[in-house]
Amino acid sequence: MPCPARESEPDRYVMTTDGKRIAFNHVKGEFSKVVIIAHGFYTNKDTILFRKMADAFNKEYDVIMFDFRGHGKSSDVFTWTAHEQKDLRAITTYAKENHYTKIGVIGFSLGAAIALIEASCHQNIDSVIAVSAPADLGSINYHFWEKDFWEDLVLNFGIKGRGKGIRWGSPSLQKIRPRDIVDKVSPTPVLFLHGEKDWLVKLSHSQVLFDKAKDPKALTIIKDGGHAERMFDVFPDQFMKICLDRFRKTL
Repeated sequence: MPCPARESEPDRYVMTTDGKRIAFNHVKGEFSKVVIIAHGFYTNKDTILFRKMADAFNKEYDVIMFDFRGHGKSSDVFTWTAHEQKDLRAITTYAKENHYTKIGVIGFSLGAAIALIEASCHQNIDSVIAVSAPADLGSINYHFWEKDFWEDLVLNFGIKGRGKGIRWGSPSLQKIRPRDIVDKVSPTPVLFLHGEKDWLVKLSHSQVLFDKAKDPKALTIIKDGGHAERMFDVFPDQFMKICLDRFRKTL
């Protein structure tokens, strides 16, 4: 099927139930299904890797990219997953209002944790891909001495780091641990996608989440893969094939 003409809208905004202003872009084609990209800590929808990723998904789906609170052009401060599921819910509500037949969410790192939390509470998502998801924020590994940390750090400089940043709030707010709710995501299918050499959130996190999740579920490990969107940066074809194959099966 040929790729339809694409139109990228300028920044738009939705309001959350607690009054936060969430910025998003809606990349439209003529598709009946949409993929929502949920970024992780310190990045946002306008960074070059997520722009490229949106273009890749837009060959088969409409795409919505948004900024979590405290990131990019959204308001307020980041609450370390305590309240960000409201941001994602505002975006999925917008997608429903646009009459998409299916909604897929791909989340990265803390964005993946938020996607799992939201999918466990509301049946408004039809498929989840959780990339480098932490099972518990208190158990994130931070292996700064590993080689992949230094290679990951490069993504914060130059053209790939342009526009990154965060406005953070208190990390002490009560949070939901993904490991405690992942069994409630079913019947929504979830793919846990993890890099073998992730220095920040070790592969054991996705293994714990996979073991606790109910079917339908899958776990895919990218050999030599790093943390979150860095897998797309280093292995773009492999990463997109995994994600598109999954959404083709589940959306």
